[in-house]
Amino acid sequence: MSAEQTSGPQGQRTGRLAAAAAVAGAEGAALAAWGVVMLVMGLVGDPDSPLQAEAGGLTVLALAAMPLAAAYGLWRARRWSRGPVLIIQVVALPVAWTMIQSGGPMIGVGAALGAAAVAELVLLVHPAATDALGIGR
Repeated sequence: MSAEQTSGPQGQRTGRLAAAAAVAGAEGAALAAWGVVMLVMGLVGDPDSPLQAEAGGLTVLALAAMPLAAAYGLWRARRWSRGPVLIIQVVALPVAWTMIQSGGPMIGVGAALGAAAVAELVLLVHPAATDALGIGR
């Protein structure tokens, strides 16, 4: 049996938790990159409101901390990390739908975000993941 199929003792990282941590980490890294781009464009670009662009970049950077911290928690098989990641995915689904509906290049970005959110939800509600995190059924 693979690590994905077996449920390890509480606090032990399984294949599902490692995959969930990777997805959450990728989402956090993408948010951080977007925040940096917004911040740089606010500083050196020509936005309508440089202050608003810089504040937006800093806000997105701050928001990136949540999935990055939760990814670390999932990697370490910490029980507290599941809740924030589930909330992030539930919020990401309507954002992904809106991006898909906007058309153009956002269709691909929205589809990727939606696929990541669904994959993360499936990984984290599986009994092997809940057992590894010490969450009862």
